[in-house]
Amino acid sequence: MQLSVLYIHHTGVFGGASRSLLETIVAFPNKSINAKLVTQKGNVSAIFHKSNIEVIDSIGISQLDHTKFGYYRNTRWLILMRELIYLPFTFLVLWKAKRKWPDIDLVHVNEITNIPSILIAKFLFKCPIFVHVRSVQEKNIGKIRLKIRNRLLGMVDQVIAIDSTVKCSLPDHININVIHNGFNIKSHIKIKPNPINFSSLRPLRLLFVGGFIPMKGIVDLVHAVKLCKDNNLNVHVVVCGDLEERVSYFKAYLLKKLGLYSDVKKYVKDYISSNSLENFFTFVGFTQDIQSVYNESDVLCFPSHLNAAGRPVIEAALLSMPSIVFLNSADNKDDVIINKETGLCIEDKSLDAFYKAIKFFHDNPEKISEMGSGAFKLAKQNFNINKNSESILNMYKHAVSI
Repeated sequence: MQLSVLYIHHTGVFGGASRSLLETIVAFPNKSINAKLVTQKGNVSAIFHKSNIEVIDSIGISQLDHTKFGYYRNTRWLILMRELIYLPFTFLVLWKAKRKWPDIDLVHVNEITNIPSILIAKFLFKCPIFVHVRSVQEKNIGKIRLKIRNRLLGMVDQVIAIDSTVKCSLPDHININVIHNGFNIKSHIKIKPNPINFSSLRPLRLLFVGGFIPMKGIVDLVHAVKLCKDNNLNVHVVVCGDLEERVSYFKAYLLKKLGLYSDVKKYVKDYISSNSLENFFTFVGFTQDIQSVYNESDVLCFPSHLNAAGRPVIEAALLSMPSIVFLNSADNKDDVIINKETGLCIEDKSLDAFYKAIKFFHDNPEKISEMGSGAFKLAKQNFNINKNSESILNMYKHAVSI
């Protein structure tokens, strides 16, 4: 029997969470799932359409953010105004989905921040609800918010955490399954030997996957590359991600006055220009053929401020590439990255540590292959997309008693 599953995704910009969702759906056994998607307007709709997934999009999907990075405090409370504006659109798009697809067997919410969607879906569809948790959660601040979130998690049928670090940020009394993200590799390539020494003719090739968003760490990266230049390290960085400006001039001006926005794109470009770093960077923009970008790189840089090893670290590991990750050792549970074995975990926002990590791989090229092999070994164990999708499918079947 084919299951009809409605997926609810919170943003229209195709990124790590939406890529992970799409990889999971595509990896389900043929004709086991009839997938539908509700999402915010953006390029996510077109990309899912290409995979023959029906989509209804909305002006906005309302969220309530109590993640470790984005929880409301100070001027961030003003973001709630946007969520209140999006609330009727969230109800409307889910009501449309109920009318268009009346026989939904199960609803899968793609991030825990979609609390309004969880409540509305539970009311409209009256079927099992699954919730994916893709971000480390705040677990100490905001007693009322914690109580609401934890009670809500107790009401859903299944909670899925993407790794053990995320699971540990959630309440102990809730039944949580850890199912890692995966990546559908087109074909394995032969590992290219690293040179004895990196030079201007063959620099250390670093990869950054992400856009001009402060929390992604692009500013930290350009500062670290400036130190590399000052110390005569031969490096080159490929920046792969959405390079388009997503905020209107008026909205950017208003948010900047409120301390909720900074023009990172302008800062990065100006910094590169003023420090003559143009030859150290290549910007390739968004691509669905992400594997080809990894294949031409040596080390992934993931200086995210979310204190978590994100999807690019998994993609890199599956392609035998080590990573440099901003991740506190105390929070790392060794199921996505193992410090000094599959990559390097360094202190968040430490420019000195970031530079030293790059220098380590620059000065020890043999460690790239060594740690890359370790990363691939871990990846085979945890990031097999077919096995992980099958685990989710089995949970779906159990929830609907098939």
